[in-house]
Amino acid sequence: MTTLDYLEKLLAFDTTSAHPNIELIAWVQAQLEAMGAVVQVIANADGSKANLFATIGPADRGGVMLSGHTDVVPVAGQDWTFPPFAMTCRDGNVYGRGSADMKGFVAAMLSAAQQASSQVLRTPLHLALSYDEEIGCLGVRSLVDMLNVSLHRPQMCIVGEPTGLAVAIGHKGKTAVRVSFTGCAGHSALAPFAVNALYLANDFITVLRQVQADFQAGTGLDLDYDVPYTTLHVGRIVGGGALNIVPHHCELDFEIRNLAKDDPDKILKFLRQSAEDIVEAARHIAPEANIEIEVFNTYPGLDTTRTAAVVGFVKSLTGANGTCKVAYGTEGGLFDQRLGVPTVVCGPGDMAQGHKPDEFVTEAQLNACDAMLANLVTRLVAGL
Repeated sequence: MTTLDYLEKLLAFDTTSAHPNIELIAWVQAQLEAMGAVVQVIANADGSKANLFATIGPADRGGVMLSGHTDVVPVAGQDWTFPPFAMTCRDGNVYGRGSADMKGFVAAMLSAAQQASSQVLRTPLHLALSYDEEIGCLGVRSLVDMLNVSLHRPQMCIVGEPTGLAVAIGHKGKTAVRVSFTGCAGHSALAPFAVNALYLANDFITVLRQVQADFQAGTGLDLDYDVPYTTLHVGRIVGGGALNIVPHHCELDFEIRNLAKDDPDKILKFLRQSAEDIVEAARHIAPEANIEIEVFNTYPGLDTTRTAAVVGFVKSLTGANGTCKVAYGTEGGLFDQRLGVPTVVCGPGDMAQGHKPDEFVTEAQLNACDAMLANLVTRLVAGL
């Protein structure tokens, strides 16, 4: 099968994050086992979703791991010209949900595995597939736990998110936070005798915006990023029920996307102290006034040095001269920081096409990715 053959099969599985991915994983497992790969499937509690880890070649040494996620973002509410869960080839583009982000690379992984299985590798090829990446790199953590106790970890990793096959050495970390504001309800005609939870939220958002402004105006910008500083962003707020009632409760979600030099725990410590300062005055009116801050998801950034062996190695596969950093997050930071596996991000396509109606990857990019992975297999045969 070619990469396009594999991609056609993969796109037909609706693996939107809200849905199971187990049928796709079972199909991939069957393909890889038919090639002679050693395959491990790490399922979630109810068996509806799973990670997959496969090895071709000798299992007693490091090797190179190719990593991709199987879930895709929803298509509901988007105006698609082409069927989202089928492959359509038109004018050199390959359309379908996940074609760019990132089933195109997963298809190329399987094509490379097929090529590797017909040869004798001195260094192993590993394939890692995960679930629920799109909602915060959640599923891959059990795969990380499994590899953490393995006797033989991969020597390096390539995460195949779309970079146009540029070698990306960094992305920001992310911390997702929920804040609950408790005020004191009252009649709107007597509003000064109550505590408006929306006002507490407003005061907290003002602090967030000031912290953001300080990062933007500060030193130590990383100009390899499109946005070269740590960002704080409020994405959801809920509160209030009727215009004539002072609302007693409000809730908002915000995120921190931090540069490697900016510790999100320190940012949160400052925000918690600021929340106490905000609520102190309110407690003179209502002792029950409160602000609770809870982190509900976090993953580390990736900050691989330009001189790391994995960088030079992947550049030698692609012919690239430089490196870049990407705005979106990946599982790469987990592999690097929790497993000590040096990682870069390098895959076909452009993230500008991801998450949109009529998502596509070009055939030229898939062909270039096939060439990169063919070079990889050649190096694995030679023993790197």
